[in-house]
Amino acid sequence: MNIQTIVKIISAVFGLLGAIFLFRIIGIGDEEIKMAASGGDFGSVSPLVSLAIAILFITVGVTVIFSLLNLASSSEKLKKSLIFIGCFLAIMGISFALSNGVETPMKDGEVLSASGSRWVGAGLRMFYILAALAVLSMIFSGARKILNK
Repeated sequence: MNIQTIVKIISAVFGLLGAIFLFRIIGIGDEEIKMAASGGDFGSVSPLVSLAIAILFITVGVTVIFSLLNLASSSEKLKKSLIFIGCFLAIMGISFALSNGVETPMKDGEVLSASGSRWVGAGLRMFYILAALAVLSMIFSGARKILNK
């Protein structure tokens, strides 16, 4: 049995389980699920959510494993990947250093801590920096193609 057959069988089992859980939820109905959820009973939806989480973890794990195996096959690929990871971490550090945090009240009555606020600001700054770098690289690539013709 090759890996493709095993993956097809596992995918079929997960698909069948997902369909069973979905039809079970549809059979129960929206109103009963809402009433049960208001009482704290999420038993009808929990199996589908757990299946989705399991599939997510399996997918991420397999992706990371095969990516690392592919990187280990070539030292040049590994070197480039480590350089880009270092650049990404440097941008994250710069974004975090430029951010400041203030305790912020939220709509639900809770308070976002100063640290959480700082991480949100860092994430926004990081997005802006990476978006600007992506636009600049597209402009540079297009200009280089035009000039080389």
